[in-house]
Amino acid sequence: MKSISRREFFWLAASIPAAASTPYAISPSDDAFLEDLSRRAFLFFWDQGDPGTGLVLDRARTDGSQAPGRTADVGSIASTGFALTALCIAAERRWMNPGELLERVRNTLRHLAYEQEHVRGWYYHFVNRKSGERVWKSELSTIDTAILIAGVFTAQQYFESDAEIYRLAKDIYERIDFTWMLDPRSGYLRMGWKPESGFLRGEWVDYNENPILHILALGSPAHAISPKTWFAFARDPVEIGPYRYCGAGPVFTHQFPQAWLGLRGLRDGSPIRDYFENSVTATYAHRERCLELRGMYPAYSENLWGFTPSDSEIGYIIWGSPGSRRDVDGTVVPCAAGGSLMFAPEICLPALRTMHNQFGEYIYGRYGFADAFHPASLWVNPDVLGLDAGITLLSAENLRTGHVWEWFMAAAPIRRAVDRLFRPA
Repeated sequence: MKSISRREFFWLAASIPAAASTPYAISPSDDAFLEDLSRRAFLFFWDQGDPGTGLVLDRARTDGSQAPGRTADVGSIASTGFALTALCIAAERRWMNPGELLERVRNTLRHLAYEQEHVRGWYYHFVNRKSGERVWKSELSTIDTAILIAGVFTAQQYFESDAEIYRLAKDIYERIDFTWMLDPRSGYLRMGWKPESGFLRGEWVDYNENPILHILALGSPAHAISPKTWFAFARDPVEIGPYRYCGAGPVFTHQFPQAWLGLRGLRDGSPIRDYFENSVTATYAHRERCLELRGMYPAYSENLWGFTPSDSEIGYIIWGSPGSRRDVDGTVVPCAAGGSLMFAPEICLPALRTMHNQFGEYIYGRYGFADAFHPASLWVNPDVLGLDAGITLLSAENLRTGHVWEWFMAAAPIRRAVDRLFRPA
């Protein structure tokens, strides 16, 4: 990965076009494939969500059974945020009885509002799915709480005629003390807090998945932070092959916030002229990085690529940035392409269909794609992660209809925050 100066970045952004992002015409065959993949991804959240609490497992086996060992009954609040959004998609597409889906949403919001442990509105990252109790001494997580609230707002707007859902969502959001998580010395939002040791040392100093957190913090009616914090985190330029963009993190850092945030065509005066187009380019650059590694891992190709944090043959690995070879071993993670369907379907759909056609017998099950696989050794992760299924489902829906963007961006606090930061291009 080559670093370039801010001045060089502005010049390159103006002189070299981003990867093309023209409207993509989905063929009937592509739509049928996405329908099947999306319904399977939704099933993860229906099957693995507790009917009483609505909390959803972090991971499960590809056949639908519960993962054994220390992960048994461990739920994730981020997975629950994806679940609330998945329930809205399922209701809109009539995959299940809407009344059953509505009741699951109500139960989830009731549990979050009245029973789930929180501190100043922030939730623990990992919890017991049935009881909601904190597990693994996990932290109050700012980003995972933000992803949860993204799902809460999506449900509020989709079921806007339901007074209880609207009120519960409002109460859950408005009690979050965003200012408590703001470091007064640095001016950055912190990544979390633990009762045993206090605030985590990590802060949101760079452009990663944090835009969703900052937008929520800016829109808060009682605990809002200053717009200065939005412009404080670095937007460092990255160059990979012919592609120039901001955001050197794994590809999921581009996908997760914009699964809900519809930022196409909005400008804030920062080095990122258009956040959507920036993520289009980041997706192309990610594929380019995989192609650059074909000498080491010949299975990578134009239609077989993608790595983002996942399991591997040696355990869970937070795969590095697309400009780094650190830890890369040729593993393919389907949600790297799946989560970017909304950005670059012209390269992501062929990749997913190639994985399905060539390896589907091994990697495609009840919930869609397994978390990860190695095309050379034919190692396949026996698990599916809620984050994998969630980002694939939401990205596919945004590609097909734009509904998730439409629902989330309709929330009044989100509109308020966006109006404080952005202007149309």
